Formats: sequence, structure tokens, C-alpha cells
Amino acid sequence: MMAFDQGEHPPEIEISGLTKVFGGGASEVIAIKNANLDLQKGEFVSLLGPSGCGKTTLLRIVAGLETPTEGNVAVRGNTVWKGGRRSGPATRPVSMMFQEARLFPWFTVAENVALPLRVQGMGRKARLEKAHEICETVGLAGFEHHRPTALSGGMRQRASLARALVTEPQVLLLDEPFGALDAMTRDNLNLELLDVCARAHVTTILVTHSIAEAAFLSDRVVVLAPRPARIVDVVEMPFERPRTLDLQRSTAFQDAVGALRAKLKEGAA
Repeated sequence: MMAFDQGEHPPEIEISGLTKVFGGGASEVIAIKNANLDLQKGEFVSLLGPSGCGKTTLLRIVAGLETPTEGNVAVRGNTVWKGGRRSGPATRPVSMMFQEARLFPWFTVAENVALPLRVQGMGRKARLEKAHEICETVGLAGFEHHRPTALSGGMRQRASLARALVTEPQVLLLDEPFGALDAMTRDNLNLELLDVCARAHVTTILVTHSIAEAAFLSDRVVVLAPRPARIVDVVEMPFERPRTLDLQRSTAFQDAVGALRAKLKEGAA
């Protein structure tokens, strides 16, 4: 199993004392309360918890899309939020994939994938060449000139993943990217996600409601309590890499899923 020594290297992502409050007075909602978590380079961590427990809010704060009320988030040693202002050096190596593909229907797949490179100022020929390369990596070879409306839901999510990876991010944030897909497509994309993340050695945070998905993909699973989100436990997954779907049929895997389910119930009590 890949080992991550929390004391050997500075954390790739450091979350300390993170609190997020929406509104005020009678309408105040505490979405996250005093969350602390470090991730090492190349680690895959899942945030697991019930709906509305603050998982996506936490992810958006790391991405620089939501300001924290208290606490600090640093990516590769750079503080994401400074006095309510987002830091470019902190968010530049970060890419995020959402539950919906969010592809522009008037662009081809390759043009959609290349959009982040266009924003960065890369020339059309170079960015489309890179988009074609990453499309092949995620199983979209031959579909680069199709419009998103011609693709299945799984293929659109492949395109969304390709767009998230085209800038070669150091940190990948995934907000339930395959939650709306059928089980077989979801399994196949999870396998490809593991392969891509391992080869790129990218540090990954996944938000998921699926206990089995969290156990299968992760090095560690962060179990969150209902709102206000607080970390109940951080559970290491004792499985070797690379992983195959056969793992899910093993007694060890079922035991891990059962342990995570128990932790979720404990947090909700």
C-alpha cells in the first residue's frame, strides 16, 4: 500500500481551524465547524457524509470559490484566502470537477476540454493538440470533434474530467462527479480516475455519498457529521494499489465499508 508519512514532507493541502457560517441571527447556518485536515502529495482522500453536511462547501473553500469565516486553507504552502481575497499562487495548481459536466453545447469536445488553456492564453493549435492528448487518456479518442449533445452522460463526464486534467493540476477536487451515472459506467470511470491520478501523482479530494466508492478510491476517508460539519474520524483504507473491481467482493473491503457505515451512524448520533 502507498504510505503517506504525515510528518516527512510539508502537506500539499493544509486545512486548519476551518469554519464557515452562512447568514446571521436567526437565519445563521454553521456549515463547517473547526475542520482540521492535512493531505500529502499524491494522496486520494474522500469526504464522506450525509447531504447538507458541508462537504461541497469545504471543497469550494479549498478551490477558492467560497470564503471561510474562520481558519485557514493552504495549498502547496500558499494560503488560499488572505483577508477575503483569493490567492492566485494557491489556486493556480488546483482544478475542480463538478457533478454536472457543464460543457458548452456550441463547442466540440476538444474545444470544451481546451477552454482552461484558452483562458491561460495558449494558442489554438497548441491547446487543441493537448486537448486531443488528454481525450485519449480518458477514453474519448475519436470523439474530439463531436458536440456534447451527441454524447452519453458517461462520455460527457469523461470530457469534464479531461477538462479538469488538461492544465496538469497538482490538486484535483471532485464534487460527486459520477453520482448521476449508472453503476457500470460509474465503476469504469472510477477505475480510469484511479489510473489517471496515480500516473499524474495528483493530490485528490472527492466528495461522495457512496460509502463503497469512498472505500474503493481512497487512501483515507474523512467521515463528517451532519451540519455543522465536523470531522468524526479519518479512516485509512488498508488496500494495495493498483486496485481492481475484484477488491469490492473481498471480505476485507466489506469490513471496511461496514466500519465506515458505523462511523457515519456514530457521527449522526
